[in-house]
Amino acid sequence: MNLCRGTMTSAYNHSFLGMVFLSLSIIHSESTSNVYIVYLGLNNIQDPILTSNYHLQLLSSVFPSQEHARKSMVYSYKHSFSGFSARINATQAATLAGMERVISVFRSKILKLHTTRSWDFMGLNLDPIGDQATPLQLTHGDNAIVGLFDTGIWPESKSFHEAPNMHPIPKTWRGKCVNGENFDPKKSCNLKLIGARYYLKGYELEHGLLNTSGNSEYQSPRDANGHGTHTASTAVGSTVKKASFLGFGEGTARGGAPRARLAIYKVCWEDGRCSEADILAAFDEAIYDGVDVISASFGSPPPLVPLYNSSSDIGSFHAMQKGISVIFSAGNNGPDSSLVQNVAPWSTCVGASSIDRNFPTRILLDNSLSFMGESLNTKHIEAYLVGARIFFRGGICRTSRWRNNNAFGAVILCFSTPGSVLIEEAEVAVWGANGTGLIFVDSPTRQYVDVDIIPTIRVDMIQGTKMGHYLSQSMMYPPKVHIFPSKTIIKQSPAPVVADFSSRGPSSISPDILKPDISAPGITILAAWPPGIPPTSTSIDQRSVEWNFQSGTSMSCPHVSGIVALIKSLHPNWSPAAIRSALMTTAYNRDMNHDTILSGGTNEESNPFDIGAGHINPLKAIDPGLVYDLTSDDYILFLCNNGYTEDEIKRIISLVPGKNVNCPKEMTSNTNLNYPSITISSLESSVMIKRTVRNVGGRKTSVYFARIVSPHGVEVTVWPMILFFSYFRDEVSYYVTFKPQKVSQGRYDYGEIVWSDGFHTVRSPLVVCVNINTATPDITIDDSFQTLDRESLSPSFSGA
Repeated sequence: MNLCRGTMTSAYNHSFLGMVFLSLSIIHSESTSNVYIVYLGLNNIQDPILTSNYHLQLLSSVFPSQEHARKSMVYSYKHSFSGFSARINATQAATLAGMERVISVFRSKILKLHTTRSWDFMGLNLDPIGDQATPLQLTHGDNAIVGLFDTGIWPESKSFHEAPNMHPIPKTWRGKCVNGENFDPKKSCNLKLIGARYYLKGYELEHGLLNTSGNSEYQSPRDANGHGTHTASTAVGSTVKKASFLGFGEGTARGGAPRARLAIYKVCWEDGRCSEADILAAFDEAIYDGVDVISASFGSPPPLVPLYNSSSDIGSFHAMQKGISVIFSAGNNGPDSSLVQNVAPWSTCVGASSIDRNFPTRILLDNSLSFMGESLNTKHIEAYLVGARIFFRGGICRTSRWRNNNAFGAVILCFSTPGSVLIEEAEVAVWGANGTGLIFVDSPTRQYVDVDIIPTIRVDMIQGTKMGHYLSQSMMYPPKVHIFPSKTIIKQSPAPVVADFSSRGPSSISPDILKPDISAPGITILAAWPPGIPPTSTSIDQRSVEWNFQSGTSMSCPHVSGIVALIKSLHPNWSPAAIRSALMTTAYNRDMNHDTILSGGTNEESNPFDIGAGHINPLKAIDPGLVYDLTSDDYILFLCNNGYTEDEIKRIISLVPGKNVNCPKEMTSNTNLNYPSITISSLESSVMIKRTVRNVGGRKTSVYFARIVSPHGVEVTVWPMILFFSYFRDEVSYYVTFKPQKVSQGRYDYGEIVWSDGFHTVRSPLVVCVNINTATPDITIDDSFQTLDRESLSPSFSGA
């Protein structure tokens, strides 16, 4: 059950920021310096040199000389917004925070990464005769540029070769490929890979000089981790035939937009860590360079910081103002609730789910008892099945529990129990014991196949228990076990299923905005891989592959980024909010068997906090019918609620002429933000919410009818129930009233509003928490609804 708040908490107010830093200076020595980010808002100077000089002048005010300030400066953010990062102490940070021109000052943190068949599963199919991608993928995308913030790229991969007949690079592109260690722009970059930069200053100030010995890392855009190559290939990789991992998942690999251009911004390094100072520098240059989409698979787990203290939220806000869609991963902290990351309403947050591909692996005991697990096993194994207690104290498969006896010739049966051992730990332990293989028993809701360092077969608790019982009855000798090579099958299991690790909502910082927004494939995803990096990224793995399986919301994020690039290519004038709306309102929440999508980790039906609006449907998102749009000005109230002052908001938003900023004296609800979903985190009496939709369908004259599924214990009414669009009226508003009908405390219920014209289905999730604890609640409709001029809501035919 997801619990909701009983009363609305007050917003963060960073007028206290200076006091916080002053208190820190008492705890820490004044000589202790760290990397801080100083955020100033919009860049009104427009000249990067003058902007940098201004930053240096501002920084010099807390140093004895300008030369000292220049040595302290890490980055000057001078293109797309104004700010800088510098190595300063807490007292200097507090002084800067107290200056009138400064919006926020915060310590640069280290963020972490959220670490083929998937496109077919989502409907972007191969032609069964010609073995080609969907025509939309083949004919569109040349004019879209995806900026990937990750660990770099392996440019020699076939995924990044030019597609046939690619058009010239868009004239709007201002980026470049920079030279670096083992990275020659003349050889590495082409009409596909059109930009490559790397950012290292912030990382080195936190972790010391980069270790590049033995090609462990490169001071260049080249990838030494594999994560960046994999995500780039998933998003926009070119079409490559006969791609597979050791024969598994064989087929034609390609990204969501295989003709789209790719720009790499290496902000994360071999250890999967990413400095916020570097990330903000990448945002500054990517926006200036002219990308259309930014894909970023990293984050920081809760507690979430205020939005003005997050480089990702600041950078994505300025990207949104320039019409750039920013796609983030939701994080890998599921299935517990309220751990979702990257929750700003101006970016898109992506959860992870499965696809309909499995790798069944047959296990035979004593030639008589057969079991079926899952693995990526390439060979026939004949050994003895042995219980974990023989080799590990307490039967817990950890290296620290090893009894120092040799397990050669043994396949060890290990159980996962709550709080005990993870499959990765068990693999390392069995490898260290020289075991022949591992059968790992876990809940079926937490199982997914990944690349292993030794042959590892995953089985569920029912089969594992039967194996354990059979083993206990074989007192004289251990049973012989045959493990057969795994197979690849499709369409034999319910899919999608929400990944157990996918971080769930509600948002812990803005619970009235549904996050995650959407779900996409993120389990056992096949994509390009650097051949010099072992598929398990461990030193004990000596294999070299060009394609690899990876799982995580890191993998689901680039799926959405590729689809957004395709939509942007088809609809270049759509805003980031319109594109996100198209993704959300066309998503589905039923699996291939027409049952409600399951939530991995619980085996219960999923809800919007698991899967957002649903699982992504690329083909329908291209033609959604209606969209819920937002401009920068529409976020003013949200920014007020999150601690920004009126003056600060004026300095971060490019306001429409004549637009005023008026923050309410007290925090109000964010429910009236024109989002494609409606979330009410505390419904105590009747409330009315407004939404506005724009017709983007091919038929300018159309009529949409509403269908309502009310959350349990809530009466939902929509006015009007019919929306009329014409050549002269492409935008219409409607109002939704929520009236509590039950006594409840701390429980979320779910419903939906669906608009349809017979051709399009536009679905918005409803997420409501009724908070009434009296036996006879006095429930009345708001005065605002009683006095509403219903004639103004009535459909007008004058423009038809």
